[in-house]
Amino acid sequence: MRKKRAKRRILLPDPRFGNTTVTRFVNNLMIGGKKTTAFKVFYTALENISEKITEEESLVVFEKALENVMPHVEVRSRRIGGATFQIPHPVRDDRRISLGMKWMISAARNRNEKTMDEKLSAELIAAYKEEGSAYKKKQDTHRMAE
Repeated sequence: MRKKRAKRRILLPDPRFGNTTVTRFVNNLMIGGKKTTAFKVFYTALENISEKITEEESLVVFEKALENVMPHVEVRSRRIGGATFQIPHPVRDDRRISLGMKWMISAARNRNEKTMDEKLSAELIAAYKEEGSAYKKKQDTHRMAE
């Protein structure tokens, strides 16, 4: 018999914006339990964004960038009669958010800027403008599902 599903943990909102999505993003960004450092990196990245893009608020840019990167469908492997087929499935809202965040962070880590806050701000701006490698990953996932 299988165990029951794990309960969802309640996240505390972040100190500056009072937003739980920011806390979730910072938790994914964090390495080695260094949450304070992760918050510093994130907030510095948002300050860089507000310097570069003046017409929008930096938190709005972050949320729009995340929305642009989140996938709507994904492919799952399914065995039918000895052959394995890729079958498109709609993505649950919770998984959409987590996939978008992970793609954004991994794309930022692979960039060529000097510090992580510069990498993250550049990737957020790219995703906001619907370009960059995280957005490309979403497009590739959608293309595979078609």
